[in-house]
Amino acid sequence: MTTSSDIQTWEVKEPYLKLHCKLGEGPYYERATNTLRFVDIISKRLHTVDLAKGPDSLVTLQLDTPISVTADIAGVDPRDKILIGAKFGIAVLDRKKAAGGSKDAYEYVSKFHKMKDNFRLRGNDGAVDPHGRFWLGTMTDFELGPFQSEGSVHMFTGRQDSVVLKEGMTIPNSVSWSPDGQTMYVTHSSAGVIHAYDYAASSQTPIARERVFYKHDGSGAPHGHRVDVEGNLWTAVYGESHVLKVSGKTGIVIGEVKLPTQNITCVEFVGTELFITTAGMEEGAGSETEVDYSGGLFRVDVGVEGVPPHEFKLDL
Repeated sequence: MTTSSDIQTWEVKEPYLKLHCKLGEGPYYERATNTLRFVDIISKRLHTVDLAKGPDSLVTLQLDTPISVTADIAGVDPRDKILIGAKFGIAVLDRKKAAGGSKDAYEYVSKFHKMKDNFRLRGNDGAVDPHGRFWLGTMTDFELGPFQSEGSVHMFTGRQDSVVLKEGMTIPNSVSWSPDGQTMYVTHSSAGVIHAYDYAASSQTPIARERVFYKHDGSGAPHGHRVDVEGNLWTAVYGESHVLKVSGKTGIVIGEVKLPTQNITCVEFVGTELFITTAGMEEGAGSETEVDYSGGLFRVDVGVEGVPPHEFKLDL
């Protein structure tokens, strides 16, 4: 790491895991097992690596639905079952059944309200809020493009139908909360904006007072993000080979992690280390090294811990 009077800078030279994911996403630290799990949305895969054993411990599950994000379920051993964001909503994945190739390895908990079995859309990124509810965005599915402003952000409470909180989005992305739980952040990648909201426990009006927290100025787009314990937001930037650290107080960039490939998708904290997922690049879309390292998983110590993820309350 280097530091100037204005910005902290870190540089990562090579991937921790050289995987060539088509669309690596959704990194999640599974504390119970000291493993990191992440997905390849396009390839419909869930990857898990034991951080104590290293890259050779990688385990991959192949599913028949695109998984965009995962979360732990309160009171459930994550080695057995986890929550996944799937094509039509949220589902419980039985990892042992999936490992055995079972066709019924996952079961939907709830589907997107008023959009059940809408094949034009799929679930994208999301997260569990401080009250155990799951927030998940929808967007045009890859095979049915071009992308349109038909996406929205849904909130799932247990097994109830989802509540639509924001509509008219093209690529809704990460959702997160400030350390004090008073502010919620939502990335709208296609608009180049991260919005902030006042957040509350209410089931009717959980968010209010939308404002622009961060507006990206560049050729790429803000993608997945996480918040650290100091209240700063770390956002991957798709198309620009870096992760930006944005001040939670001012919305100004105060740090940068430089990476050797272009399509940076999301981040996750493991202690003070930041794990970073990326998407694949077509041959000729960049330098030989950029293409070779694309779709890999990267790691770097940034000296601060992240806000721990919340568990989904399945049976409220």
